[in-house]
Order: sequence, then structure tokens, then C-alpha cells
Amino acid sequence: MTGPRDTLSRLRRDVAPGPEALVAFAAGLADGSVSDAQAGAFAMGICRTPLTPEGRAALTRAMRDGGETLQWDLDGPVVDKHSTGGVGDCVSLILAPALAACGAYVPMISGRGLGHTGGTLDKLASIPGFRIEMQTDELQSIVARVGCAIVGATGEIAPADRRLYAVRDVTGTVESLDLIVASILSKKLAEGPEALVLDVKTGDGAIVADADAARALARALVETGQAAGVMTSAILTDMSQPAATSAGNALEVIAAMEALTEPGGRGSERLVTLTRALGGELLALGGLARDAEDGAARIGAALTSGAAAEIFGRMVAAQGGPTDFPERWRDRLPAAPVVAELHADRPGVIGGIDTRALGEIVVGLGGGRRREDDRIDPAVGISHIAQIGAIVTQGQPLARVHAADGDAAEAAAIRVAEAITFSDNAVTPPQLVQETIR
Repeated sequence: MTGPRDTLSRLRRDVAPGPEALVAFAAGLADGSVSDAQAGAFAMGICRTPLTPEGRAALTRAMRDGGETLQWDLDGPVVDKHSTGGVGDCVSLILAPALAACGAYVPMISGRGLGHTGGTLDKLASIPGFRIEMQTDELQSIVARVGCAIVGATGEIAPADRRLYAVRDVTGTVESLDLIVASILSKKLAEGPEALVLDVKTGDGAIVADADAARALARALVETGQAAGVMTSAILTDMSQPAATSAGNALEVIAAMEALTEPGGRGSERLVTLTRALGGELLALGGLARDAEDGAARIGAALTSGAAAEIFGRMVAAQGGPTDFPERWRDRLPAAPVVAELHADRPGVIGGIDTRALGEIVVGLGGGRRREDDRIDPAVGISHIAQIGAIVTQGQPLARVHAADGDAAEAAAIRVAEAITFSDNAVTPPQLVQETIR
């Protein structure tokens, strides 16, 4: 069998390792026989010498199989989605219960935020008592009873990815397409899904801002997921403005609850549109809808009927949160002591939003982390963000800043104003759902 030194030697000569060598290296990452130095050299080598599609699929499967994989015996399909990250993206909180209301089962293993993008687990942690860490048997029990659960990965899920992920930042290899694909899919495939949809963001607020690069990533994810035997598709979506009109953990839970309980409201329009698109595709892949359009209609019905909100409440209670959350969520979430409203200093049209800057402002307020050990203030952030194309008059509110004190609110409000640009002409916002790749 090819050893790690042989694999690294091939990479040094700009020769891509074959599937057998990649499987062996992933096994070494998982069991510790590959050192951190070798892991770093491997990551750098893959950046210099990209893998073939067959090699990428072999590495992904091996990273999945190096740890625990979930097995299911349920009366409906097991499905999930993954987003490549953005600002104000709380779709998972709406999508998981909506899918469950339509007969799917959703064991969603999610992550925490790092940098300008928020994390689903951080949002849920703003709900008092909500447990995001649990063992596999409890996760499976909740999914079987409720239909969905959203949790963090245990140490037994994809340990090879945990090793490799830790070295990618310090070795400057985060942007490797092969390593991104293997990292995302090794964890998602370990959930044991029958169908998976990837929400690949593009635009200035996305991790992969360039449209062509995002499309290449989407295709690689779909190709690799299908090679692993999972029905997989990807949807390219716009992140030139926040997915919700809020950014910040408790504020995004509020946005999600408004979409679940008031799906026709203006503030939830983008969230509901995105939820319907992703959910419709998943229901079609899982055999619960004729096609994506039919699936989107079913997701919409689950929202308007209140069925999705009811299941979200059951999930919150099952994971340790308040039992009356769907009815009393406004009273249950933390609120910042200072709220400052930002007003337009001139009439015009919202021409653009520096979405990445908004995410960084939230981090600066304490609502995100620059390092993994940073503590988060769940109450801070930005809400009521005006949307691209909106016509505003002088003095009209553009956003509200939620902060721990007045100085922080004033400084953040100045930066929010700088992130919003005006136009004197009509502006058509970018299309939210841009392309589906199957």
C-alpha cells in the first residue's frame, strides 16, 4: 500500500495521487499515523496539483468512511442541504422543519460561524437551553420522532476532515476546490442521506464571490456527491445582499420565526423564496414531489399552514429549548441593550450593499468570531436592512444596529451607512435563485 511519504513525493513532482493513495492518506489522517506536518504538506500539494474527479471522489469517500456514518430505518427519505456560507442566511432553521412537514427526515449536522459568515449552531444557541451537542443515538431518536434535528458534529464524524481542516487555514490552502469539496461532503455524506442539495452562494457576501468559481465549485460538489451514491444537486444563489433583512444570531432566529409564522410578510420574502427553491429540489430528489416546482409548492404549503412552525417548536423542545417557543419566541430571545436606527441622508434608490462589510460589522459588535475560541454576544447585530432596489426618502430608516453600548452602536452605524450605496436611477436587484446544477 502506498505510504504518506510516497504520496507526498508524487505531489512534490506535480503528479496527482491515485485513488488508492488518497484512501490510504485519509485513513492515516483519521487514525493519527499521518503527522500534522504531512497533513500540511498534503494540503499544499493538492493546491499545486489538483486531483482528478475520480481522485476527488475517492478522497471524499475515504474521509467519510474514516469515522462514524449514520444508518437509518425510517418510513421516508433522509435528506439534507448545505450552504457555502453567507450573511443573514438562516434558511436551515426554516427548511429543516418544512421538509419534515412534507414527509422527509433531516439530520442536519451544522457548524459554527467563523469570519464574516454566520453559523447555524450559533443562531440556535441564542435560544435558551437549546442543545447543539449530542450523541448519535439521541440525534437519531429525535429525527425519528420529530422529523428533524440540527446539531454539531461529534468527534467521531469525519475525523480526517477535522485534522485537515485545522491545517488549511495556517497553510494558506483554504481555497483549494478539491479540499473544499472533500471537507463539505465528507461530513454531509456521513449523515447517511439519500438526497443532498448544495446552496452555493455567489456575490460579495459569499465565501466564493466570483460567479465562475462558484459555478465550478457547484459542479464539483454535484459530481462528487453523485459519485458517492447520493442524489445531489446544487443551486447557485445570490449573496450580494443578506439572505434575510437581519444579520446576527438572535436577530436571524427572529427572521426565521417570522418566515415560519408570517410567511407572507415583506421581511421574510427572500428567505421564503430561497427555502422553497432548496426544499422543492430536495423533495423532488427524495421522491416526495413530481419535480422541483411541485416540491416548492409543497414547502410553501407547509409554511402557510403552520405545520413547519409546529415541527420547529417540537425540535426546539426536544433539544432542550422552551416548550412554548413557537408561541412565545419574542419573549424568549435575548435583546441588545442599545438599538440605534440609521436614516437615509438623501432620497434615492438603494443601489448596492457591501454585504461582506455588514458581516464584518456584526463580528465587530461581538456577534461573530475571528478565532474559534472567541465568545459571541447572541443579541447584537443589524436588523431591518433596506434591500437593493428599494426607493427611499430622506430620513427614512435604512437599518437598525443592536449593540452592547452606545459607543459600539454609533461606530457600527457609521460603517453600515458606508456599506449602503445610493443610485439616482431605478435598480433591479440580482436574481436570488440563479441556476440549478444537476
